Amino acid sequence: MIQKVLIANRGEIALRIVRACRELGIKTTAVYSTADEQSLHVQLADEAICIGPQASIDSYLKADRIISAAEIADVDAIHPGYGFLSENAAFAEKCASCKIKFIGPSPAVIRSMGDKAMGRETAMKAKAPIIPGSDGPIDNEREALETAKKIGFPVIIKAVAGGGGKGMRLAHNAVAFGREFNAARTEAEKAFGNGSVYIEKYIQEPRHIEFQILADQHGKVLHLGERDCSIQRRHQKLIEEAPSPFLTADLRNRMGKAAIRIAESCGYENAGTIEFLVDKDGNFFFIEMNTRIQVEHGVTEEVTGIDIVKWQLRIASGDRLDFNQKDVKILRHAIECRINAEDPTRNFCPCPGEIGLYYPPGGHGVRVDSHCYGGYRIPPYYDSMIAKLITFGHTREIAMDRMNRALGEYLIRGIHTTAPFCRAIMSDPVFRSGQATTKFIEDFLVRTSKDSFQHDKPKHL
Repeated sequence: MIQKVLIANRGEIALRIVRACRELGIKTTAVYSTADEQSLHVQLADEAICIGPQASIDSYLKADRIISAAEIADVDAIHPGYGFLSENAAFAEKCASCKIKFIGPSPAVIRSMGDKAMGRETAMKAKAPIIPGSDGPIDNEREALETAKKIGFPVIIKAVAGGGGKGMRLAHNAVAFGREFNAARTEAEKAFGNGSVYIEKYIQEPRHIEFQILADQHGKVLHLGERDCSIQRRHQKLIEEAPSPFLTADLRNRMGKAAIRIAESCGYENAGTIEFLVDKDGNFFFIEMNTRIQVEHGVTEEVTGIDIVKWQLRIASGDRLDFNQKDVKILRHAIECRINAEDPTRNFCPCPGEIGLYYPPGGHGVRVDSHCYGGYRIPPYYDSMIAKLITFGHTREIAMDRMNRALGEYLIRGIHTTAPFCRAIMSDPVFRSGQATTKFIEDFLVRTSKDSFQHDKPKHL
């Protein structure tokens, strides 16, 4: 077993990894920027090392500083979490050259699947259906426009190294294409240090369904079922659930087998996610693979009882998966709401600042993953997500009702959050019926008054 891990991340995912390591008896080293000195992952790790100033480009994205911290701390492995360097093949190679285990797939696999265009090629070889699109990255605007015309508008322009909805733009026609193409390239370069993009046909009002993969070093690849991530705003997920209310048993089986074929075809190892779009007729298309842990992994953990982060650590240590596909059971329904420091009444404007009162919900069927506490100052330099609230029960209705209750209990004073917005969604008839597509938020904002997701006034607290 790995004895000591450096966590090359921040916030709730860093804290999640600290806790998994502690349960396995693994020592942890946290790294942090000057803006994160008071974060819980820094306080709860066995040791912590500052790696630079507040901007991520000067700290969490500095591979050489992270490697130096790992060597100083004398760790066996680095867990990259999600975002930052988690899908950076060059960073994984640096880890290997320094004889430090990178907790994730090999650099070659990261390149083949983390690169969205190469991932499409892998999916085709695995005989998985893909969305019509460009053969690879296109950096020339004129060539890109010609490709878009051949595919047929609307098209979506996507960063090759993308994730989290960044570097992704929709073009409805040729007039708008040039503007969106250049905007996607600029955003991708800023977010990932790689401005390459590719183009796909835009499937209107699909469902976004992803399958969780676990693969050990001995050739066993399993899936842990799906997550429905259709509730998105600007291609960024806001609410996820498992199992999907749309999938039939047959469709789930076919998608799961396709996900395993894709992972097997690239020699995948560790945890990963195969993402699909599913149209209204049940046709599914591979869109990308995330070669890392997902933000929403906790949803799958709660419906299967399988600790994905612990298995990441065990697989990296050489352990074999000790269960088979037939052993993976969907035991209950789970829903996750991402609680972001944003003001939904002001077009989701980021809302950093100091938290006053902080009281997370609890009770039966409630899980909160967060690095926040009363008095914690949310820095303006990073992603706005400050917590993940997960509720679960034997039925979807129970999980929704618990989420509604839990969101009502969640007290975060001093800043605005998306909690009241999520609570309004829990009562929406389209969401409750299980008919929501990726267009849901757009339609919901049109038909719903902002008054319905105003923050509650403080009572006696």
